[in-house]
Amino acid sequence: MARADMDSPEPLYWESSYAIVLSLIEHHPGADLDALGLGQLHTWIVALPGFADDPGWVHDDLLTAILRDWYEEVIDLHDRQ
Repeated sequence: MARADMDSPEPLYWESSYAIVLSLIEHHPGADLDALGLGQLHTWIVALPGFADDPGWVHDDLLTAILRDWYEEVIDLHDRQ
């Protein structure tokens, strides 16, 4: 595998919400999830390296689920430390 391929992130699609959450944790580690609105969340997701889906193919329920999963993952990471 070429070095450039190893540095390229895996493509992110709306259906891979867990991978999106992990990328959000990496790129926005200090985010205030209680104050984060769905519009800002959408902006952050489509700006993630490797995001390859159509930004318009999302709905509020999916964004809310991603936000909830992000919150739960952050709690789990904190509990493990």
